[in-house]
Amino acid sequence: MVTSLARRGILLIYAVIIIVPLTLVLFGSFKTTGELFSSPFGLPGSFAPDNYAEVLGAQNLDVPFVNSALVTGFSVVLTLLLGSLAAYGVARIPGWQGWLIFGFLVLGMAVPAQTSMIPLYVLFERLGLLDSLLGLVIANVVATMPIAVFILGGFMRTLPRELYEASSLDGSGPWRTYQSIVMPLSTPSLAATGIFLFVIHWNELLWPLLFIQSPEKRTLPLALLSFQGEFQTNYPLLFSGVVLASLPVVIAYVFLQRYFVAGITAGASKG
Repeated sequence: MVTSLARRGILLIYAVIIIVPLTLVLFGSFKTTGELFSSPFGLPGSFAPDNYAEVLGAQNLDVPFVNSALVTGFSVVLTLLLGSLAAYGVARIPGWQGWLIFGFLVLGMAVPAQTSMIPLYVLFERLGLLDSLLGLVIANVVATMPIAVFILGGFMRTLPRELYEASSLDGSGPWRTYQSIVMPLSTPSLAATGIFLFVIHWNELLWPLLFIQSPEKRTLPLALLSFQGEFQTNYPLLFSGVVLASLPVVIAYVFLQRYFVAGITAGASKG
């Protein structure tokens, strides 16, 4: 009884922590600056989408939106492809050697991204990848590869080794086994990893802030910084941009929710 009440109390506190800022942002996106500061949590005078119209029109967020979509899409696909190949290779190595390589690959999760800022900047400058969307894709893939290997490798190592042996007896090589057996079985784990990567790449600000100089190559998080001035910030427009920027993540989660939950439960039940 006490444990149940404590659990509900913790969940209630967590819900309040989530709902309060969401309410502030959502209602604030329909307000004027005066309304926002006079009544932050009150209902707006009208739900007219003037701020959204200005964000989509005068603020020219269409180009940053497309840039974010391109960078995020290619980053997620490449990370899943390379991460699944690495995880499959590690899963097929038996004994402590496989665990050693797996640990080495996921060791990158313990390295903060800020520590590689200067080396990456120098390397990209020499390779001519500064101020390019290709450079952002490469940086995203490198930064999140350990996460993909950690999630996918943990799942693939739970697959019975008899599957690999049966596939070899049928004459299938490693690539055919990966394509025809491992990938279909890993669909829930791939979907869960894909959603996780999508959120990370879509909201990424560090690499665009470091590498991008041209206004036409800005991503959405970088473009939202233009609403913040040196002496004042247009919070209603900023909130409207945040709501619009969050919609793709919400839509992706709604449509892939069952795969996300299946991936989590599959990994938990087989671990």
